[in-house]
Amino acid sequence: MQALVLTSFAARMTIENVPLPQPGPGQVLVRIAASGVNPLDTKIAAGAAPHARPSLPAILGIDVAGTVAAVGDGVTTFHVGATVYGMAGGIAGIQGSLAEYGVFDAALLAPVPPALGMREAAALPLVFITAWEGLVDRAHVKAGDSVLVHGGAGGVGHMAVQLAVALGAKVYATGSAASRDAIEALGAHFIDYRTSTVDDYVAEHTGGAGFDIVYDTVGGATLDASFQAARLYGGHVVSCLGWGTFALSPLTARAATYSGVFTLLPLLSGQGHARHGAILREANKLIEAGKLQVRLDPRRFTLRTAHDAHAAQMDGSARGKLVVEVEVRD
Repeated sequence: MQALVLTSFAARMTIENVPLPQPGPGQVLVRIAASGVNPLDTKIAAGAAPHARPSLPAILGIDVAGTVAAVGDGVTTFHVGATVYGMAGGIAGIQGSLAEYGVFDAALLAPVPPALGMREAAALPLVFITAWEGLVDRAHVKAGDSVLVHGGAGGVGHMAVQLAVALGAKVYATGSAASRDAIEALGAHFIDYRTSTVDDYVAEHTGGAGFDIVYDTVGGATLDASFQAARLYGGHVVSCLGWGTFALSPLTARAATYSGVFTLLPLLSGQGHARHGAILREANKLIEAGKLQVRLDPRRFTLRTAHDAHAAQMDGSARGKLVVEVEVRD
């Protein structure tokens, strides 16, 4: 089969002929139709993501959508011909989705719902799982909660906004003026982070009490601001970018709590694979109910132009999730 191979960090990936993998127990061979592009993919390629434990040479691509071509021993959840998607490889020496075929743990995958095309399916896993783990598994969001999402128009952010709205929360989201329409279309109250201070929007939207849940998808100074925006007595801050050193005193002074989200952990540890598959089945329910959609950048990329997709992710020109489509030779 053909695959896009990274042989050294910060270098151009090249198309190479590599052996067709075979599924082992609990695995499926997937004929790959599409590979989602995430900021983490570009960081791995640049050698800037040691926490993902990349091993060269590597076939990148964390998110995948495709059709089951063969099943390994013990697999009963999928059959040959089933369409599947998931966050299934591309780190820690596990083959990713920038290839014609890939072998993936069946527990990490879910059926592609009828309402999704392969491009949409490949764009969804990492960002939705990250949103779900933060809001549901960590913060236990419920109807009536006030939820602030930092970066509401971003990949994880636009999933978190839709999820919180679907679960009955009153949702607010920060962004730039250019993202206002996109954020409001998702059902959130827009906050311009460039013109409103934390004190301003906490006072305006919560009467100074703070938000029940704050989800930081930006990191850095935004996580520090999140600590100041949490509700007094019981507010909860979640971040999927909690890298670095932060002062917890503002959080402590509000009697609030914090959780980190590390969505890569099942792939890195080999534990908890079934949880990821289960979360994607929850996404399927929301999609079928018309409560969740993924925003795609309209540009089309192939294995031969995947470097352009990575460049678009890095230069900030993406207007939605970027996807590489894979055509398998007959």
